[in-house]
Amino acid sequence: MTPVLFLMGPTAIGKTALAVRLRERLPLELVSVDSSMVYRGLDIGSGKPGPELLSRAPHWLVDIRDPDQPYSAADFRREARGAIEAIQATGRRPLLVGGTGLYFRALREGLAPLPAADAQIRARLEAEAARTGWQALHRRLGKLDPAAAARIRPADSQRIQRALEVHELTGEALSTLQARACMPACPYPIRTLILECGSRAWLHQRIEQRFHAMLAQGLVEEVGALRDRHGADSALPALRAVGYRQVLGYLNGQYGYQEMIAKTLAATRQLARRQLTWLRREPADLRLNADSGAVFDQALRWATRAN
Repeated sequence: MTPVLFLMGPTAIGKTALAVRLRERLPLELVSVDSSMVYRGLDIGSGKPGPELLSRAPHWLVDIRDPDQPYSAADFRREARGAIEAIQATGRRPLLVGGTGLYFRALREGLAPLPAADAQIRARLEAEAARTGWQALHRRLGKLDPAAAARIRPADSQRIQRALEVHELTGEALSTLQARACMPACPYPIRTLILECGSRAWLHQRIEQRFHAMLAQGLVEEVGALRDRHGADSALPALRAVGYRQVLGYLNGQYGYQEMIAKTLAATRQLARRQLTWLRREPADLRLNADSGAVFDQALRWATRAN
């Protein structure tokens, strides 16, 4: 079977630009692997390619959900499998590109069958967290599911909430369910290119430049429109993403404009660090430093020869 290509890397490292250049030279179709780009209206803050670029290099799995709809790794796995099959039926090759590592892993390795989200339980956990803080809920998770608590950060509200929700719905630990028989792994051979950086300072500079460009493009107005349209608050699944969450806090009067910028840059650097740590554990056929020369030529040879 024709291999599926994975192009992975941390935020702001230049994955989309490289993928588009590869598509211009090879018979590839691009599939987005991004938990924010799936949402309509999350355009600027997600780094979503603009209309002109999308018309020239369409991306599958972009703009497929409304911001108030949850989207899970299981949803991605199902829809990515469909996209891969549709692309291969045309004789072209799928190139999956993005920074959401859990989605890549769900497609490659499969997923444990887990219960669907429960709106009432989630609302109750949100209300409890508002009173006591997510760290208190993380401590509770440590008693119910020590393995999950060990890998989930005390500030990672979304994953804490999900782990507690699963335990309440099933009576079993999330880590126990995940260790059981999984939904099937990807049946296609996979070839992986991971973009890294030799210099963290280089990546941090790109993160800062990109965020200021987003502000100039109207990120604050975008978040304000989402809030007005959906009655959005921090519980809205789409607005938990880095950048959106901090701008929403600014619009809700929790801090000033400059503090919002500082919070966003700090959170994005932390995100990049976690992604790089994750990527070091991922299998790869080729790793390239994005801050060095000749990245495109090496990536082109990799994509051409992958078989």
